Amino acid sequence: MRFRVEPPERHAPPLRHHGGTQVEVGLDRGASPGSSLKCSQRPREQSQRRNPLDLIMNQIRRKRTAADRKSPGRSLSRTLDKDGIAEDRETEEEKDQVDRSGVEPAESETDLGWGRLCALLQRLGKKANSHTLNLAHCDLTATDLLELATLLQCLPQLEEVDLSWNELIGGSLQVLTSHLQHVGGIRTLRLCSCRLNADDITTLGETMLFVPLLEILDLSWNVGIGGGALHSLLGKLPPGLRELHLMACQLAAADAAELGAIVSILPRLCVLDVSLNPLLAEESEGLGSGGFGELATSLSHATSLSRLGLQACGLTSRSLDALGGSLRYLPSMRELDLSCNKGVSGGLSQLTFHLAHLSHLESLDLHLCCLTDTDLKSLTQVLPSLSELTELDLSSNQEVGCVVHALVSALPLSQLRHMPLNSCSLNEESIAAFALAMPSLWSVDVSWSKAVGGRLSLLLDALQPSVIQELRLSSCQLTTNDLSHLGAVCKRGCLSSLRVLDLSYNSRVGAEGWAAFFAARGLSSLEDVDISLRPSTSAPSTVWLPSLLSALPRLPALRRLAIERWSVDRQAREQLHHSVRKRNILLEWEPPNVPRDPTNRKPEEMNSQE
Repeated sequence: MRFRVEPPERHAPPLRHHGGTQVEVGLDRGASPGSSLKCSQRPREQSQRRNPLDLIMNQIRRKRTAADRKSPGRSLSRTLDKDGIAEDRETEEEKDQVDRSGVEPAESETDLGWGRLCALLQRLGKKANSHTLNLAHCDLTATDLLELATLLQCLPQLEEVDLSWNELIGGSLQVLTSHLQHVGGIRTLRLCSCRLNADDITTLGETMLFVPLLEILDLSWNVGIGGGALHSLLGKLPPGLRELHLMACQLAAADAAELGAIVSILPRLCVLDVSLNPLLAEESEGLGSGGFGELATSLSHATSLSRLGLQACGLTSRSLDALGGSLRYLPSMRELDLSCNKGVSGGLSQLTFHLAHLSHLESLDLHLCCLTDTDLKSLTQVLPSLSELTELDLSSNQEVGCVVHALVSALPLSQLRHMPLNSCSLNEESIAAFALAMPSLWSVDVSWSKAVGGRLSLLLDALQPSVIQELRLSSCQLTTNDLSHLGAVCKRGCLSSLRVLDLSYNSRVGAEGWAAFFAARGLSSLEDVDISLRPSTSAPSTVWLPSLLSALPRLPALRRLAIERWSVDRQAREQLHHSVRKRNILLEWEPPNVPRDPTNRKPEEMNSQE
């Protein structure tokens, strides 16, 4: 049983929204707010008097024409009438003129198509916008895609299309691409997780000539792209493409070679992200060092590249050697992500020698790479050359705890903003060394470091006022004195800019410590706080919960409160629920010793929308 009190605005929108969404038709077409669909009127000519029989026949023809014109919009969505969207209503003046002249004003096809588009989007819980079409997470079907494609001609100014996370449209992309000639100004196209297959990619490649201004293409999370489908894009992508995202597409070594050929003819490419393709750097007999070598070599032609994502791509020391040869040709590189590649362990020196060429590098991510002492020493030697580095992620590398002092001494501390050291086996000496970097950091994460317990003051006393925005101390064996000291630091104003605070899994803190912390002031910017206990533990909240309730008015920015597995009596629970509902705060609470069953929720698991 899990108790969650959630604010209305923090809920994800329903995938299908039937009614309740007001669509103002024609706003993006120069109409005034709240205007309804308007018929274009033909010039009316004065006519001579007609006999009574002609007038009767004209009335019959007019009613029949109006009925035919209204039927398409109603067949798309019956919610138009319910939500108050006007459908070709005629004024009394128009009726009189028709009666006199027998001439019926015709509605323009453009306005009619725009109305049908608004009806479709309303049925999907979206609003019409002439520049952006965002239908992500809408459970689109092939039928929906066909209906949408036929209406693209109503969006000549369209620049951004996002159909991501609609898995039912896989295999039917052709019904959309065959109409792309109507929206040649598209600059962003996102089709993440749509179950695209090789035929879809082939169709997409053939229609790229219709979108010559395309700058961003995101095909991530489509496993059907791996296995040779990338060949269909070779030579087809617009030369002005600036971002290409292919995360988690099951790309293998052969695909890496194809990707290299694609990248080599994209001179303006700034972002290439092929993360989460674990077979990308796989070595085989047929490809020697692997197709990744060809991809790495081709990067030397992408001189505008500023961000390269290679997280969890199965990189090895040989891969790093191939990549290093191209780094000297990438002077614009600012973000390099090599994280979650355990195969580079012991071979980082193959790359660090070339890192010195990246004089503008701002972010280097090497977390969870099983870095050895030798790797870290070679990295320490090149850090002084990275004078613009603001983020260095070495978390989840156990050996880092022994070389923190050397790392801090080599880093440009005045501009360092992020240096997470969670799960790095920190000791007392490394904690003291890390404190030297604390004054300039915006984010501090030393979670899962038991040595922090009882020594938190070493880090907190180094903080400068109104600088740090995120503090994560999960599972650090904090003590009651640590929490009391944290409260004192809050009173001094050192945490006035703090937005995220994670104190979860610290069961050694006594009730007095939590009470002292919540009684402190100086956390007016705090948005997210987590004090949950471990799944196997529980404790009463009787002592400190009144302090928390009293502190809520002093936390105007708070949006999430997690107190998992703390026991709360019924009266206090009602007070807490009332407070968070009134403030639109997301409350996460799972009572101790109660198995979770998401299909059997009690009335206490309330939603503030009810």
